[in-house]
Amino acid sequence: MNLEKKMNSSKSLKLNTPQTLILYEDMVLGRYFEDMCAQMYYRGKMFGFVHLYTGQEAISSGVIKALQPTDYVCSTYRDHVHALSKGVTAREVMAELFGKETGCCKGRGGSMHIFSKEHNFLGGFAFIGEGIPVALGAAFQSMYRKQVLGESDQLPVTVSFFGDGTTNVGQFFECLNMAALWKLPIIFLVENNQWAIGMAHPRSSSIPEIHTKAAAFGIPGIEVDGMDVLAVHKVTQEAIARARAGEGPTLIEALTYRFRGHSLADPDELRSFQEKEAWTARDPIKRLANYIVENNLATATELEEINQSIKSIVEDSVEFATNSPEPAVEDLYKYLFL
Repeated sequence: MNLEKKMNSSKSLKLNTPQTLILYEDMVLGRYFEDMCAQMYYRGKMFGFVHLYTGQEAISSGVIKALQPTDYVCSTYRDHVHALSKGVTAREVMAELFGKETGCCKGRGGSMHIFSKEHNFLGGFAFIGEGIPVALGAAFQSMYRKQVLGESDQLPVTVSFFGDGTTNVGQFFECLNMAALWKLPIIFLVENNQWAIGMAHPRSSSIPEIHTKAAAFGIPGIEVDGMDVLAVHKVTQEAIARARAGEGPTLIEALTYRFRGHSLADPDELRSFQEKEAWTARDPIKRLANYIVENNLATATELEEINQSIKSIVEDSVEFATNSPEPAVEDLYKYLFL
């Protein structure tokens, strides 16, 4: 498959310098944050399963930075970077990963269950497909408030993130069908990183081209280069405009690759060195950095200053999490619905 020819290109997208640098900063934040998570996990600061997003940053930044604060995002168990892009602070996310009281879920959620009501971030979910119906419900309430309650605010859009393996389970098809029937303002965003844990995507789906499944429901299906943040941003803006106009959902398949194993407990022995090398050569952060310098949006020195600033934010988040209090034993049943 010729990735460059088959997928949507970013050539027609023109962003100003501040917009482009916002995307760059957000991608770098995601990368450095996840790299630090790996360090902290192996030092015993985090527990349970931790699934990193390294390599897929162009999707989170390209999609979420096209949204408004009033829009909703529903994630997966690979949710740290989605939360950061939506505005949850590095301190809150890191403290949550450390199981501290200052975390965004008071230390009760952990890696796979990042949530923030303040930022309309509807959470990460441990099981595949689990978040899609939740996202569908968010989109339904947005439409209900507009059409039934007569609210005059701009129609909020919901983005539901999920992986390629999820597109073979029932919730995917059921929710696409319902969203199409009711023309709900939702974007179904498939992060096709080619592997569902240890199963190569072409071996698990009778139709490997996931975006073509949209045709069964009469909605647009778009394939985009998930390693090109500008291309992702462009198709997302178009899908958002369609949703806000009441024209219904869009299915976007972003082709990408995770640079690490399925989780930090995965030795990653199933994928070939040649495959990994081919994809890491298309690192989305390096591609955007080259674009910025070549188009005189910023110098290499200015980008390095951004990198150092982001590193300081991530290091500060670790210090904050380390010094934060543990949840009190007497609060064991706090925040539960009994």
